[in-house]
Parts: sequence; structure tokens; C-alpha cells
Amino acid sequence: MDAPPTASDEVAGLCSELIRFDTSNFGPEGSKGEREATEYVAAKLAEVGIESELFESEHRRTSLVAHWEPDGCDKNAPPLLIHGHTDVVPAIASEWQVDPFAGEVRDGYVWGRGAVDMKDFDAILLAVVRDRQRTGRAPRRPVRLVITADEEAGGGLGAGWLARQHPELIADCREAIGEVGGFSLTVNDKRLYLIQTAEKGLAWLNLIASGTAGHGSMRNDDNAITELAAAVSRVGNYRWPQRLRPSVRQFIDALENVLGTQIGTDDVEQTLARLGSIARMVGATMSNTANPTMLTGGYKLNVIPGEATAGIDGRFIPGFEQEFYDTITELIGEKVRYEVVTGDIAVETTFDGDLVNAMTASLAAADPGSVAVPFMMSAGTDAKAWSTLGVRCFGFAPLRLPPELDFVALFHGVDERVPIESLQFGCQVLDDFLDRA
Repeated sequence: MDAPPTASDEVAGLCSELIRFDTSNFGPEGSKGEREATEYVAAKLAEVGIESELFESEHRRTSLVAHWEPDGCDKNAPPLLIHGHTDVVPAIASEWQVDPFAGEVRDGYVWGRGAVDMKDFDAILLAVVRDRQRTGRAPRRPVRLVITADEEAGGGLGAGWLARQHPELIADCREAIGEVGGFSLTVNDKRLYLIQTAEKGLAWLNLIASGTAGHGSMRNDDNAITELAAAVSRVGNYRWPQRLRPSVRQFIDALENVLGTQIGTDDVEQTLARLGSIARMVGATMSNTANPTMLTGGYKLNVIPGEATAGIDGRFIPGFEQEFYDTITELIGEKVRYEVVTGDIAVETTFDGDLVNAMTASLAAADPGSVAVPFMMSAGTDAKAWSTLGVRCFGFAPLRLPPELDFVALFHGVDERVPIESLQFGCQVLDDFLDRA
């Protein structure tokens, strides 16, 4: 009789199969495939005796909750929340070397949309839980497995909906791990593993200018497009003041140790540029940001419209939400107003405690000599929803990456892919972590 597959044996296959579910999230226009992907996860858990409960915020916007509490775990300890999501951002197939939803394995990588965001960790989690369940190895404490819909559009129909409508499912959890963090960054031949302890808040805005409609051939001193264009220019060109939160400062301190040089606050971004595309992520966490992303106005070349709108992707660092909105109000002026399309909180915790010790120890056991460091995520995750329930959240989806791989550029990028060896490393670390956490 053949031995059952190990986590390392099946993780790449699980990742490929998950990618084959086209779960593209188009935001207000809806999503595809979340129901099928979630049912697949439920079936894989059921194969090893773990039952799941499925929830739908809207038709086919499906999330999963499973209580993994096998004999041998400390059932008096609060459950550890481990979360992932099935949805992905859309992909334009013509831009890719491969079909983005084929889950192709090539050159030691699993390719496809979601390979790094975040079907890789979904696969690692499934592989490890299935392996431990088959071999009768309980985690140290109970685990609450949550796989959500809609994360890529802010989580309102996934984690946010669960937190609002079913808080009792998470109420006994105090700590959580999920995306984005635990991946390696090689600097001077030394690997740093970045563990997310904070993420910026979200402020997606519409700037709206109203004016007097009229014929395009005539003078118009109350032109909505002129007012909007000026406001967008002021917002887009504004240099936000630098605000270094503890997670950013600690990351910079670790970088100084590895580089053997002190990084002054005036040249942080210049120094970070040596690290490749991750510089954009870390640089964006040193201040609030507001980037114009959309413009809408008018319907005919010879008609001055009465209203024009611009979209702004705003992000604020923990503790500076009010500064963000006050500054936006000042920049846009009296003739333009804003409305919040989607807003959500910033999240921050400290880099200490037993769970951090467990993450650090598991990484060190798998990669001796490596260093775990905190960082702040410039974007957002489902941690925003869980933190409203008092859960302390960390980004810890461990991957040891080749130094030459521009990993950060693959998030939402073309030719998204993850090394199979990195998936197997993630299984090793997560398996060890579940004994310690």
C-alpha cells in the first residue's frame, strides 16, 4: 500500500488546482468562481475528516469557516485564526506567457493568477493541515480556518461581512496569521523574513467638481473640468510628510545591520531603491499617499459638463487618518468636494509576544542564520476585519525566495508565479509553527 502524500508532495498540485478556478474579482461588477473554489477547499478538508461551514454574503460570494480541534491539541487555549482568500484580481491573458488560469508548472514554478496572492498560502495551509490530520499530529492549540471571498475588493462581502454578521465565529480567537508576510528578502547574502505587523488604512475617494454646463465655444469661468484638473494635480503632486511608525523603523534598523551602514531619514528611499521593487512597498509606508487613478467628465467635445469626477486611491498610516482627510480637504479647495467610496481602518500591532517568538523560531529552524523583521504593508488585507473583533493580526505566509526573483512585482502582476521549492519551504515552516504557536 502506497504511503499517503506529504505536504511537500501535494502542495504544488493543490496550488495549481486552486489557480484553475477563475476567481477574478471585478469589484462592483462582481466575481467569478468563488463558490467553486471554496467548495474545493471544503472537499479537500472533508477528505481528511474536517467539516466546514459555508457562508454567502450574496449569491455565490462564498466564504468558509472550519474548526480544526483534533484530539491532542490544548482545547483550553484560544484558537489561532489562520485565514486566506480565494478571489484574485483579473488578468489579461494576452499579456501573459501562459494562460493565467491554467495553473501551469514550468521551470520549477507554479504559474498563474493567484500564485502569490494568495492561492500559494491557501495551498500551503491545505497541504499541512491534510498531512497532519492524516498522520494524527495535532496542532498545539485549536485552529480556526477561514477562507474568504472578496478580499481583493476590500472584503466587504467576505471577511468584513463575516465580522459584522457572524462575529461569534471569531470571538474566541485572539491572534491570527495570513497574508502578506513571511517571505524572504536577500540583502548582502543574508535573508530577512518580513513579517507584517501593520498595514495602511484605506480611503478610496471620488473628487467631484460641479460647474456651469455650457457650449464649448464660449467662455466659461465655472468649468467643472478645469477645477477638477487643478485639484487632481495638487493632490497628485503633494509630498506628504514622512511619519516613521515602529514597524518601519524596526525594518530600517534591521536593514542598517545587514548593510553595515546607517540610513538617515533623508535618504531612506534612496537606500531602499537598492532593494528592488520592495522599495516601493516600504517607501509607501513612510507617509500617507493619495494617487489619482480615474477621470470622468463630459460626453461631447463641444459641451462643457456640469460635473466631473476623479478617483483617488488614498492610504493612511496608523495614527494619521485625520491628517489624511484634513490634507485632502485643503488640497482640493472650496469648489471640489470628496466622497468616500470605500474606507477602512489602519491596523498595527507590536513585534513581540509568544506568537512572534514561534514565527521567529520556526523560520530559524528551517533557515538558520536568517532574521525575522517586522514591516508595514502599503495595501490592505482581511486583517482589517478581524482586528475589529480584537484579533491581533500578523502577515505570515512563509516563503524562502530566490534572491533574483522580483517577488513584490508579481503581486497583481503579469506572469505571476511562485517557486515550488518556496511552497515546500512554506509547508516545512508552517508545520513546525503549528507545534509552537
